[in-house]
Amino acid sequence: MSTYRAFEATGVHNLRLVERDLVDPAPGHVRVRVEACGVCHTDVLAVEGLRPDPSSPIVPGHEIVGLIDAVGAGVTAWQPGDRVGIGFLNGHCGECERCRRGDFVNCLHQEQTGTTVDGGYAEVAYARASGLVRIPDDMPATDAAPLLCAGLTTFTALQQAPIRAGALVAVQGIGGLGHLALQYAHSLGYRVAAVARGREKEKLARELGAHEYIDSADTDPGAALAELGGAAVIVATASSGASMNPLVRGLAPGGSLVVVGAAPDPLTVATPDLIFGTRRIVGSLTGSSIENEDNLAFSLAHGIRPSIETMPFAQAMDGYERMLSGNARFRVVLDIAG
Repeated sequence: MSTYRAFEATGVHNLRLVERDLVDPAPGHVRVRVEACGVCHTDVLAVEGLRPDPSSPIVPGHEIVGLIDAVGAGVTAWQPGDRVGIGFLNGHCGECERCRRGDFVNCLHQEQTGTTVDGGYAEVAYARASGLVRIPDDMPATDAAPLLCAGLTTFTALQQAPIRAGALVAVQGIGGLGHLALQYAHSLGYRVAAVARGREKEKLARELGAHEYIDSADTDPGAALAELGGAAVIVATASSGASMNPLVRGLAPGGSLVVVGAAPDPLTVATPDLIFGTRRIVGSLTGSSIENEDNLAFSLAHGIRPSIETMPFAQAMDGYERMLSGNARFRVVLDIAG
C-alpha cells in the first residue's frame, strides 16, 4: 500500500477523511498500523481549533494501539511486528534538562500525539521510539487504548503522594477518568470514597470498588469526607473548578488534592484550608512510557477494564460527537482494524 486513510481536523469542529501518502519513519521513529484508537476529551484541542494554527491539518487521537510495520534509522529496541501503544506524550528527547534529570513527562521537546503531531484517527500513525508502550498479548486493543491515557492519568495521580494501606482515598467524578480511578484505588488496597452528583450513580460506584458514596448535590463533599476522617488523596476528575473548591476541606492533614480534570473555570481555595493541616493541591499529567507498561500490567493482573463503546473507523466524527455529548459510558473507541 502506498497510501492510508486518515481523518484530518481543520478549522473548528470539522473532520475530513483524506488519503495520505505512506512515508518511511524518521530517524528514531516508528510507523504503526493502527488497530484501535480511543476518543478522549483532550481531542477537542485539535477538533475545536484550540491550537496556534487551526488551519493546519492535524490528525486527532492519542490512545493508539497497533503493530509496528517499519522502524527508522537508529531504532534498535523495536522491530516490525511488535504490538505497541502510543499515548498523549509522543516520546521524550532524552537530551534536555528535564530528561537528563529523569523527568521524561516534562521533556522540553516532547510532541503531543494528536495535538502537535498527527495521532490515531488514521490507519497509520508515527511516534518516537522513546514514547512506545508494549501492549500485553492477551489484552484486546479496544480495552488497551483508553488505559493508555485515562488509565495512566488516574493510576499516576494515585501515586502523587505516599499513602498508607487502608487510608481513605476519594475519587471525584464517575466518568471516563473516574470509573477507572475507582478500580485502581480499590485494587491498590485503599478505603475508597466516590464523590458524584445524584444518588443514581451510587450503585455503579460501589460496583467499581467504592466503599463510601457521597452525593455532592445533597451534601458538602468536603465536610462529608472530613466526617469520614479526611482523605489522604482526592483525585479530582470532573471538568469543573467550582466542583473541586469544597474538596480541600475534606483532606486529612498532609493530604493532597490531585487535579486531573481540565476545567474552563478556576479552582479557588481559602488559604487557611491549606495552611492548617499542611494540605496541598497538585496537578498530574499522564506518565512516561515505562510507567504506562506498569499501568497495563497492573490492570491486567487486577482485572481493571474500561467501560467502552466501540465505533467503526468510518464513524470517527460520530464517535467524537458521542464523547463530546457526555452520554458515552464511558469511553468511545474507534475500531480501526475492524
